[in-house]
Amino acid sequence: MITQVRHPIWLPAVKPAGARTFATLYALESFARATITSVVPIQAYELLQNKQTVSLLYTLVAMIGLSATLFMPLLIERFSRRWIYTAGASLLAIGSLLFMTHSMPGQLLGMLARVMGASALAITLNLYIMDHIRKTEIMQAESMRMAWSMVAWTGGPTLGVFLYTHYGIVAAQGLVVVFAAAQLVAFWYFRLGDNALIRPGRTRPASPLRNIRRFVSQPRLRLAWVIAFGRSCFWTTFFVYGPILMVATGQGELAGGLLVSAGNAVLFTAIFWGRAGRRFSARKIMTLAFFAISASLFAAGFSGEIWPLATGGFLLVGALFTVALDALGSTAFLRAVRSYERPQMTAVYRTYLDLSELLPPLVYSLVLSFFGLGGVFGTLGILTIACGLIAWRYLPKSM
Repeated sequence: MITQVRHPIWLPAVKPAGARTFATLYALESFARATITSVVPIQAYELLQNKQTVSLLYTLVAMIGLSATLFMPLLIERFSRRWIYTAGASLLAIGSLLFMTHSMPGQLLGMLARVMGASALAITLNLYIMDHIRKTEIMQAESMRMAWSMVAWTGGPTLGVFLYTHYGIVAAQGLVVVFAAAQLVAFWYFRLGDNALIRPGRTRPASPLRNIRRFVSQPRLRLAWVIAFGRSCFWTTFFVYGPILMVATGQGELAGGLLVSAGNAVLFTAIFWGRAGRRFSARKIMTLAFFAISASLFAAGFSGEIWPLATGGFLLVGALFTVALDALGSTAFLRAVRSYERPQMTAVYRTYLDLSELLPPLVYSLVLSFFGLGGVFGTLGILTIACGLIAWRYLPKSM
């Protein structure tokens, strides 16, 4: 009939969301975040000229970011996941615009926008993954997601520092805006929708405090959180104090970017670690990883600022084993969480990232009052030993 309306052919032609879909979205997000990973602490150090004050700044930002994370389920319920994801990508771009002011207010607000944007993206993406990926395929999908982001986390930090030192802050931060825009285009092209199954019912409380109590009451969720917190503490320390180590010891800003890029280059081993986990059990691989990280951190603590290049090398060894936890660690949570409370429990689980950005800088600000940067790495080594013992004791042998 002449009045019949035909929809464009390309709309229904988009393939159902799968592991490649989420690997693509995460890779674009990684480019948006990784490009200024080394630039942000260097900017903060240039503005404040004090390592201890930089730690306190990160602590303040993490405290505010933690509050935003806990209230994220309320926002998702009110506005839907697709709009929260969109807001998260937009905040990454807004944060970079604020960084361009190169002022303390711009630095603080830019870091806040960056933290809240990352929180919104992490929670919503995890919800989409649990919607579309079977539990038996999660380990493989997660290792693919980490491996695909390898290019971003390898080249991004060095590229960002190169642009910052040679072409100025606008060039480095402007690239983030481009990647955030590309991420939004890809997201809306894939047309990921909300699943009614995971939307909380009217009788289910959405209070952040009640969500925390519910999370803590489940041993497997507690265990998953500890594993994630331990690995995230390593990356927080590596991304912030690695570049500061290079700058403070006279190696230069570019050396800091190269160190972070080299640490991220080992993300390509995520697929290897995923296969190792399926063959030898995730429990054994994760326990081995934690103990190996501890050994490398104690070695880095010993060399400290005396032999900065050796310290950087030890940190790279730790990064290699931390990738194993990236590839396998989230499996513990994704397999344990119940479908009807995914938004609430995912938000609480996501606090591992906020607290890993809050507590270590707070502790390190005290450590730095008495010791150098070597004390920072040694302190983290004690935490990772504890995480390794917990993983060995409580992770199911069948995992």
